[in-house]
Amino acid sequence: MITQMLFRALDKKAIWLVAILVAIAIAIPAGNLLIPPGQFGHVPIYVVTLFGKYLCYAILALALDLVWGYVGILSLGHGAFFALGGYAMGMYLMRQIGTRGVYANPVLPDFMVFLNWKELPWYWYGFDMFWFAMIMVMVVPGLLAFVFGWFAFRSRVTGVYLSIITQAMTYALLLAFFRNDFGFGGNNGLTDFKDILGFNIQADTTRAMLFALSALALALFVLICSMIVNSKLGKVMVAVRDAESRTRFLGWRPENVKLFAFTVSAVMAGIAGALYVPQVGIINPGEFAPENSIEAVIWVAVGGRGTIIGPIIGALLVNYGKTIFTSALPEYWLFALGGLFVIVTLFLPKGIVGLVGQIRDGRIKPNSTKLDAQSAAAEAGEDPSTLPPTKPEPAE
Repeated sequence: MITQMLFRALDKKAIWLVAILVAIAIAIPAGNLLIPPGQFGHVPIYVVTLFGKYLCYAILALALDLVWGYVGILSLGHGAFFALGGYAMGMYLMRQIGTRGVYANPVLPDFMVFLNWKELPWYWYGFDMFWFAMIMVMVVPGLLAFVFGWFAFRSRVTGVYLSIITQAMTYALLLAFFRNDFGFGGNNGLTDFKDILGFNIQADTTRAMLFALSALALALFVLICSMIVNSKLGKVMVAVRDAESRTRFLGWRPENVKLFAFTVSAVMAGIAGALYVPQVGIINPGEFAPENSIEAVIWVAVGGRGTIIGPIIGALLVNYGKTIFTSALPEYWLFALGGLFVIVTLFLPKGIVGLVGQIRDGRIKPNSTKLDAQSAAAEAGEDPSTLPPTKPEPAE
């Protein structure tokens, strides 16, 4: 059964995307480690680190697209799941410092010694073990998403109201993690990491391996998401997105479908955060900022929601553009980002992938807007026949 699901997931686009990601996971580290500096093909370490961070953002965008593009849940709080996964990894990295910290305390991180903590809080226990930290990377965001979704979806909170409470959730976590007595470093967060699994975190080989792991993790999540959306469950997810009440009348439980997608998406976002932290070297409450979650929505919208490849393209292009734009005109980046979102909303509702598809087909289907209007009218209980007639499409 699993084999059949895997082969069903391996459609042409997924095969090409996974192959490209695997090739990148091999080629970029090889270009950094095997080709000497100054020779053709050498990849500087700053490029490896920068694009490793982009790949983590691409995982976050793919996670958000699973709930927004395929289930219709516009989450403005996915940055919280990303940050929680990052904090779980940061706690492990802090426990690995030991006596090499400023205060040379073998148990307490430096910030706890500075704040006069006498003993390690109970929720830090176990983070000296890598396997335990990796479980927490998935369990903490997944559990929060499950509990949040259980109450929200069974209360039938939808639309803009759901988006607002997801944003309120991440803002509440932002305020909590800013507190020094919360036990996570307060405003400064967790930083000054030394090594991971015994390897120097600043070494080129370690950074190259982290890049490769990020690319392979993204490839794995492409397969998982493709497997989900191409299954029968994926068809129900789309049905919930397009006509939730009809799906309910047919006997399905939309709240269970939403809860599944929301929890899986949160776990993916947590893993993205865990891969992100050792590459950037810090995690602080700023990662919970609502604007980070909104920016992730823009990545998905630019690339094209409801596709597998779209959010990845959007995350890579927007973040690369951010790197270039902020180095030239840093004070205008937010204006450029807002303008980009407006342009995409008005002129590219299906994103870059949708535009490429329309160009490839050679035309834009004139009936698509009309059919969407008829579906919306029927969903609202109105008579679709009262809408103006639609001209038939020309023959192929």
